[in-house]
Amino acid sequence: MEVSVESTSALERRMRVQIPSDQVESEVDSRLKSIGKRAKLKGFRPGKVPFSVVRQQYGADVRQEVVRDLLQSSWTEAVTEQKLEPAGGPKIDDVSADPGANLEYTAVFEVYPEVDVKNVDKLKATRPEVEIQPADVDAMLERLREQRAAFEPVERPAATGDQVTVDFHGTKDGKAFPGGHGEKVQVTLGEGRMIPGFESGIEGMSAGDERDIEVTFPDDYPVEDLAGQQAQFHLKVHQVAGRRLPEIDETFAKQFGIESGDVAALRGQIEDNMRRELDETVRSKLKSQLLDQLFEANPIELPKALVDNEIQRVREETLRRMGIEDPKQAPDIPNDMFEERARKRVALGLLVGELIKREKIEADADRVQARLEAITAGYAEPEKMIRAYRGNADAMRHVESLVLEDQVTDWLLERADVTTEPTSFAGIMGLEDAEKETA
Repeated sequence: MEVSVESTSALERRMRVQIPSDQVESEVDSRLKSIGKRAKLKGFRPGKVPFSVVRQQYGADVRQEVVRDLLQSSWTEAVTEQKLEPAGGPKIDDVSADPGANLEYTAVFEVYPEVDVKNVDKLKATRPEVEIQPADVDAMLERLREQRAAFEPVERPAATGDQVTVDFHGTKDGKAFPGGHGEKVQVTLGEGRMIPGFESGIEGMSAGDERDIEVTFPDDYPVEDLAGQQAQFHLKVHQVAGRRLPEIDETFAKQFGIESGDVAALRGQIEDNMRRELDETVRSKLKSQLLDQLFEANPIELPKALVDNEIQRVREETLRRMGIEDPKQAPDIPNDMFEERARKRVALGLLVGELIKREKIEADADRVQARLEAITAGYAEPEKMIRAYRGNADAMRHVESLVLEDQVTDWLLERADVTTEPTSFAGIMGLEDAEKETA
């Protein structure tokens, strides 16, 4: 096999491969002979069909199959021989596969860039310093009460915090649009789940009231025809329900797994959970700071194939967060909206991968087990789920990659200039803004 490689850009390679005709013909003949041993053709006994007849009957299909297999196997062999690391599959062009002639083709593909991680010693990070106060536990208890709140019909105008059952019919320029119609939809005022202006437009309405409101869709709304556009909604309220909070007592405590019903034990459990969440959040913020700086300090030319694949992953994640599982139901969102995030993820994946290789970092077995236990903690039979994970190579690779990323973060933290900054639990957990919105 003869191979020649041409660099057409920093990352793109054009490889010309030539496979000798005798290798092609030998493989074709071998497969035809194998077929001849079991071929059943009218007028011949099984296994006694003349080779010339077998070739005439099956030759074209077998040759096509051989060419297809040789294209795949020779491509793999050629990139290995040339010590190339393809960043995606090749585009095969100019295939010449005439009988009796050499098999020739061109493969165009991208390779991984060379990555040299620099400026690690210049990284800086600010570690939030937080003490959980009794008032923080009180606030968390109140949030748990709100989560267990019951709604009861009330004879008054709707206000923030109420659950309103409403019909709505939306139009834009006098015409209805997809997704703009709903009947007896329950909307909790103040949650911000509807487009801006919709929930506030319901405030003040009572059961039986009807009203027309005008809203403006956000500029980044995923449906292009509606983004930044004004629309009108006709509203009809069926019911206004006020929130009734439960008492913090023995019954309440038992709802959270405190069998004794002891409220003090519930507070202790809540504080333990808050501390775990706090530790994870602090670590996540440190990690984000370090990786953001690593990304900015190490620009990399990225293979288009990797970026395109990551764009699709980001798109799928975004649609899932929107509650859309069927791609056919997805709005037409341009790739440009996902490209920046995808490029950053690809670049950081390469940088972290290079650090793992360069520093010979291996996944710590204890941390892998701890991560598995954390992932499966919510299942009815966590031990059974852990065994299932360990029996799935792809799942374990994913878990190990998460652990390795954490270990890289530790490695970076050891070398970074880390300062501390006092802050509140509500502030670091993003609860202050939520409290202001509901105030």
